[in-house]
Amino acid sequence: MEVKTSLLDNMIGVGDMVLLEPLSEDSFLENLRKRFDHNEIYTYIGSVVISMNPYRSLPIFTPDKVEEYRNRNFYELSPHIYALADEAYRSLRDQDKDQCILITGESGAGKTEASKLVMSYVAAVCGKGQEVNKVKEQLLQSNPVLEAFGNAKTVRNDNSSRFGKYMDIEFDFKGDPLGGVISNYLLEKSRVVKQPRGERNFHVFYQLLSGASDDTLKKLKLHRDFSKYNYLSLDSAVVSGLDDAANFRTVKNAMQIVGFMENEVLSVLELVAAVLKLGNIEFKPESRCNGTDESRVKDKNDLKEMCELLGIEQSVLERAFSYRTVEAKLEKVSTTLNVAQAYYARDALAKNLYNRLFTWLVTRINESIKAQAKTRHKVMGVLDIYGFEIFEDNSFEQFIINYCNEKLQQIFIELTLREEQEEYIREGIEWTNIEYFNNAIICDLIENNQNGILAMLDEECLRPGTVTDETFLDKLNTVCAEHQHFESRLSKNSKFLTDHSLPHNCFRIQHYAGKVLYRAEGFVDKNNDLLYRDLSQAMYKANHCLIKQLFPEGNPAKVNLKRPPTAGFQFRASVGTLMRNLQTKNPNYIRCIKPNDKKAPHIFTDSLVRHQVRYLGLMENVRVRRAGYAFRQLYEPCLERYKMLCKQTWPHWRGPAREGVEVLMGDTQVPAEEFSYGRSKIFIRNPRTLFFLEERRRQCLQDLATLIQKIYRGWKCRTHFLLLKKSQITVAAWYRRYAQQKKYQRIRSAATVVQSYTRGWQARKLLRELKYQKRCEEAATTIAAYWHGTQVRREYRKYFRANAGKKIYDFTIQRIMQKYFLGLKNTVPSMSPIDKNWPARPYCFLDRVHAELRKIFHLWRCKKYRSQFTEERKAVYEEKLEASELFKDKKALYPRSVSQPFKGDYLEISKNPKYQKLSSAVDEKVLLADVVNKINRANGKGTARIFLLTKKSFVLADQKTGQVKASVPLPDLSSVSVSTQSDGFFALKLKEGSASATKGDFLLSSERLIEIITKLHRIGATAADRDQLSVDISDEFLVQFKHDKVCVKFIQGAPKNGNSVSCKRKNNRLLEVSVPNTA
Repeated sequence: MEVKTSLLDNMIGVGDMVLLEPLSEDSFLENLRKRFDHNEIYTYIGSVVISMNPYRSLPIFTPDKVEEYRNRNFYELSPHIYALADEAYRSLRDQDKDQCILITGESGAGKTEASKLVMSYVAAVCGKGQEVNKVKEQLLQSNPVLEAFGNAKTVRNDNSSRFGKYMDIEFDFKGDPLGGVISNYLLEKSRVVKQPRGERNFHVFYQLLSGASDDTLKKLKLHRDFSKYNYLSLDSAVVSGLDDAANFRTVKNAMQIVGFMENEVLSVLELVAAVLKLGNIEFKPESRCNGTDESRVKDKNDLKEMCELLGIEQSVLERAFSYRTVEAKLEKVSTTLNVAQAYYARDALAKNLYNRLFTWLVTRINESIKAQAKTRHKVMGVLDIYGFEIFEDNSFEQFIINYCNEKLQQIFIELTLREEQEEYIREGIEWTNIEYFNNAIICDLIENNQNGILAMLDEECLRPGTVTDETFLDKLNTVCAEHQHFESRLSKNSKFLTDHSLPHNCFRIQHYAGKVLYRAEGFVDKNNDLLYRDLSQAMYKANHCLIKQLFPEGNPAKVNLKRPPTAGFQFRASVGTLMRNLQTKNPNYIRCIKPNDKKAPHIFTDSLVRHQVRYLGLMENVRVRRAGYAFRQLYEPCLERYKMLCKQTWPHWRGPAREGVEVLMGDTQVPAEEFSYGRSKIFIRNPRTLFFLEERRRQCLQDLATLIQKIYRGWKCRTHFLLLKKSQITVAAWYRRYAQQKKYQRIRSAATVVQSYTRGWQARKLLRELKYQKRCEEAATTIAAYWHGTQVRREYRKYFRANAGKKIYDFTIQRIMQKYFLGLKNTVPSMSPIDKNWPARPYCFLDRVHAELRKIFHLWRCKKYRSQFTEERKAVYEEKLEASELFKDKKALYPRSVSQPFKGDYLEISKNPKYQKLSSAVDEKVLLADVVNKINRANGKGTARIFLLTKKSFVLADQKTGQVKASVPLPDLSSVSVSTQSDGFFALKLKEGSASATKGDFLLSSERLIEIITKLHRIGATAADRDQLSVDISDEFLVQFKHDKVCVKFIQGAPKNGNSVSCKRKNNRLLEVSVPNTA
């Protein structure tokens, strides 16, 4: 990423509007548009930052950006809000100057986000530590709480601040935060009871209903459905991009971090729920006997639930909604309220309850985040307040908001001029008076204690008699008719002017940002902000822990007959305190502008931006800044930037920076009246002079770049030539070495060939001689051996007896047999009967002996192995042996049964209480108990049955009930038929004429077919009174079902239901069993 070293490097448009040439409103807007289209949302006017809302996330607020702007000069990098925050923080930390950051702009321009960015930057660059981090976290987490209770969705902004906020962040001498104090101004409490079309109530109502748990809502007597509450608008209840449920969890977590206790959080939510319940209270008219109208509550359920939440007696609050008591000295007069007055009292209570709750929240947050130390602190104030508002219908709220902006504009001009003047004096530059529009006359029109609009409004509210908005407007027409910034229909007509755009019930004030038409309707009521004393006293009687704090005037012991101060009076006093606070601090300004009304990125609406530029007074700001010297810069960075324009200062200037700048400016031939030398800075009067220097610098940089390229190319070519030369020498040296090596290898190879031939001839000659000598020696040895043999035989023949050869043969055979048996002893195999290993025979004549010994050893170890068996285990193996004789190589299912032990009683009949009845029905010991499937002739489907086998009979019983379905003595069983396949089907055929044969044979299916038939066959073999059971193994056999015989046929194939066996009826005489192909 390219790093900029100056505001002037690679500018998109003009980064500082002071340098804009030519200066006009059109060029001002075009510069903003150009920068906005290139994602440059920040622009300077001197030290003022203009912020355009991009309506999307940009990668310019990362931790890397924070480090990039940390401890950097304000004009050193491209415009950014971090630059202003860093300048303010360093001035506070290093120069011990209290700072304030004023953020203004209309709703949706990004003021709240700008204040968050400033606070997050300060939190990132200040000190670290457990206590410091805790303070920073509390300061940052106060924002979600205040946004939930003070922000709402409007047509211009989904998260619009509906109150003004000023936060003083306090620091110690090191620049670490110690705490803070928050002041709030003019919460738009009328939004609680009524919202314009397309807007909604404060966020907290929707967050509570969306994010609270079911238990919490039940405790608060609320429902999630927004439509059940009259104070919540439904057309904009759900806002895209806002997750109310998640935000509610964030708010609760933030309240815990700030320091709210669990009971305090619950108390706050109870008051929010009470406001919602309050909106559902409705009234009906009733006529009294004296003819007067009074009101009564229609449905008392919501009133009852609200009273339960706040701990108020229902009758007390119900009376407060129906009667009003007026006290004058020692007299009390009680009057009834009609329906309209009752609704007014209800809404007034809702607005006051929510407004006082919000004020209590701010106070409670201040208690948690305030600095604990009593020493003097450095302070940085951040003001996030509503901007100038001009709507189609402007009322009392817009009037006092615009009054606040007039005061801010006044202090902005004063502080800007004062800052300019102080810098000129500090640098020793002659100060010239600057002509500008002073809006003090407008402020005086509004706040003058005698003839100001606010003073006259208070006077109308306090005077006896009938007071209406019309009488207030008449008074304005009388007192302010001649004021040059006040207009009304009457004052216009008195001057013989006709203005049909000015209605009779309106007046117009020409503010610094333009003319605003105010409708006088509602001014008196909103300024009075009257809450009946009966309601205050009813609230004070509540048992709720917060209500008594919120309504102290309801205390009967402290009855104050004076009227409470009006809303206008309170706001004017708050603004006065704010202005005095700002006067004591060094100001820093952020002017927020929204580019379009659609809240969409990449759209720049000229008319909307032009309107904001006018009422923010940005052109006026630029003119004030340019009235003296448009640009100023310290000598060191100025010399560093422009030193290449003069041969005497390039590349290094050895003297003081100011002298270098003087030599530089003299060499560039800039007229002397275009600049002045201060004590530490050079001041340039006209932007054209700066652009002239920048153009000269650009040309010099191009020339320097060309020179650098030339030198670099020459160096590169020389380096390349030297590398080629060195490479050529290296290649030549290696080639010569290679050529000599090849020549040497050829000579050496030739010499080796000659040597080999010579040595071969010599070796062959020597070999022939050695062979001849060896043959001679062998011949002599052979002759000597024959001769010595003859001599020995002749000498020893007389000593040999008869049969000597046989004895030698017997002795040899005996030694061979001894060696054989000893070897067999050491190599005998293991005692396992299945071990087939046996040592190899050493001699052919031992072949029969070897085989007999192997057989004898195998029989012996089998006997030893059998001697270890218990009777039970022996019986199991006998059954397995009998199963092998019956089914081995005959039934495909048999191999799978070999590894499975024959357990017998799989159902544990005697132990299982479920089969207690069945167990009692069988007298003999159960040899086998299992679940089988009895095949139905009609459809081939199986029915689960319990199969019990004893020594005398087998039993079939119902699996669920245990009821015996059939009991067949084993003598009635003639044979068993099974297939050769891997299925579990078997047929138990009964003897013809037996008692059990009346119902026919049994066709059953079981996975343990091998074990069942083996046990049946074994019982028949051991019984002396019956024939042995016949087992027929065939893929086709007949089964007797009552009077009909059915053929059961087994086929191989792919069944429909996976790998299981299926039985299907083909006709009355055939059941076909499909067995999966195991191949």
